[in-house]
Amino acid sequence: MRARPFLAAAAIGYLIGTFPTADLVARRVSAGRIDLRHSGSGNPGTMNAVNVLGAKAGGVVLVGDIGKGALASVVGRAIAGPVGAHLAGSASVLGHCHPVWNGFRGGKGVAASIGQCLVTFPAYFPIDLAVGAATAAMPWWRRRAFGATMVSSACWVAGGVVWWRKGWPNAWGPRPTAALPIAAAVSSAVIAERFVAGRRSLPHDVITDTAARRPDDR
Repeated sequence: MRARPFLAAAAIGYLIGTFPTADLVARRVSAGRIDLRHSGSGNPGTMNAVNVLGAKAGGVVLVGDIGKGALASVVGRAIAGPVGAHLAGSASVLGHCHPVWNGFRGGKGVAASIGQCLVTFPAYFPIDLAVGAATAAMPWWRRRAFGATMVSSACWVAGGVVWWRKGWPNAWGPRPTAALPIAAAVSSAVIAERFVAGRRSLPHDVITDTAARRPDDR
């Protein structure tokens, strides 16, 4: 009986994560002519939306995907408290990366994890943005987006451990516990897996068209 709220938080978080932000934006902007899974890098995420649909459409996708992670964490906390927030946040990243409605083929999950961090670890959020900006500014970022993302993820997990062990305040987020770094590690693992699998799962025509110019995309 006591596990039900946690299961509900995870399930609802996953379903929120599956919301097809990029698909809906692409359909609206292109009048149904463009499928981001078969255009550009083949990833239904922010950078591919920017490259294929333009900066405005990419911005909408970014805000929408961040919103998914944030909303899932808020709903999870309402259902099952602080642990529910972490469960639902990580589940939303999983839902974004592996949505049941699209053959479990989704985006990279970075934006959804930003929303998760904003709600569950707001004290660290400015540091997260700074780390992300620093790695993005490096000349090799476009060729090493996976490495840059993993650096940000490792810092996120390490920050969670420090805040938990030190008992530092967490602004509007839940009091730091072991669930904080665990959730960050789970989301980071899902993102890493999606980066690795994403390249292998691209259609042959997309790989051929973009292999020489494609950055890994978030």
